Amino acid sequence: MHSGRVSLSVNFFDCFVIALVVAILFQVPWADSVVVPSSNCYTFDNSSYLFDFTSWIGHPFEYDGKDSDMVVRFCRDVESRSQTGYVDFGRFDTSSYFMAGSGHVSFVQGFYNGDLMNCEESFDKKGRTAQVDIICGNCLNGRCKGGLGCVCNVTYDSTCRVHVELAIPCEKRGPRVFEGFTVGFHPRSWELVYNGMTQLGFEKPNSEFSFGTEQTHVSLYMTSISAVSSLVGKPVIKVSPNEGLQVELSGSGANGSPPTTLSPTILIMDWRCEKASATPYQVDISIPVEGYEPVEFTLTKMCEHRQNRRGDATRGWATFGVLSCVFIVMSTLLCCGGFIYKTRVEHQHGLDALPGMTILSACLETVSGGSGSYSRAGDLNNSFNQASWERQPVSAQGKQKPSERRYGTLASA
Repeated sequence: MHSGRVSLSVNFFDCFVIALVVAILFQVPWADSVVVPSSNCYTFDNSSYLFDFTSWIGHPFEYDGKDSDMVVRFCRDVESRSQTGYVDFGRFDTSSYFMAGSGHVSFVQGFYNGDLMNCEESFDKKGRTAQVDIICGNCLNGRCKGGLGCVCNVTYDSTCRVHVELAIPCEKRGPRVFEGFTVGFHPRSWELVYNGMTQLGFEKPNSEFSFGTEQTHVSLYMTSISAVSSLVGKPVIKVSPNEGLQVELSGSGANGSPPTTLSPTILIMDWRCEKASATPYQVDISIPVEGYEPVEFTLTKMCEHRQNRRGDATRGWATFGVLSCVFIVMSTLLCCGGFIYKTRVEHQHGLDALPGMTILSACLETVSGGSGSYSRAGDLNNSFNQASWERQPVSAQGKQKPSERRYGTLASA
């Protein structure tokens, strides 16, 4: 009895473990969604891993110089402060000025469009500029240890350019991003995914981005750098709630065709409301990429009423057309068969050999009261012969008085 309890508990434990593993496996494709950071203070390393420095925005790093102090405000600007005032060596503009470095330098930031005094003909005519080399960890010269970050060294290339080495404890690296991959509603757009990252508004269900009930399909265009386009796999969808919305994928993108910038692939999503709902349905789309985190985004669909299956509206007309064709063919065969039968067997000719002429003649005679009835060919021949060859007797004609004369239509005695 004791062994039976042990066996039963083991079975329950095994079932629990299996259920947990299955749940984890089903959640894997949607576990590491790569969403674009909330600021432009982010970059990728040489292996395409994402580093988000949003928490460092505006943090000041000061460097005491002989004649002036250099201040770097992270992802903001670079300034030289002295008794004569501030000199601006450029401002951080977009993420295109934040890139991976080489050697002992982890990342490089560019600051442009600083002060123009005596720098009107400077590099690219952008005034005073600054380049900040970011080292993840400590300075190589042993300066400012402690892990809080500091400026290691500052050099001036000219009066219009400054070079700064900055050591900081780098953020934990994020997921590996499939750079150069885009998804949009047009062949050259990227409303949903840009540079491998899901854009804000499509990273989770958003009622402001919901599609209406009457929009039965959505076309998504995917592009990628041709050198790595073969890594893109077939999309996988997940609908929540799992009942009430029927979704089908088609197009070259659904088949896993490699997308390129010159020939985008199209992913057509046909969705139909099977059950009305006050809240929008959620459709999670995951595009696996070999060696990278999957590209994921979410679309929402409103279902104010139930929609018929595609083709239900025309199915009735198609059935009516088929039945009409069958009726016409059968009628033609019956008419031809009846005509041949009356011609060969009953030895009738002309209109008399057509099926239904006897019934039609009876109907016409009934409607016209007998005056406009259909006459057989024999009756017509008898009437013609009688009118042509038989003459009425002279006695049957009206007698004319000798003194009666006719002038036109008037008669006088």
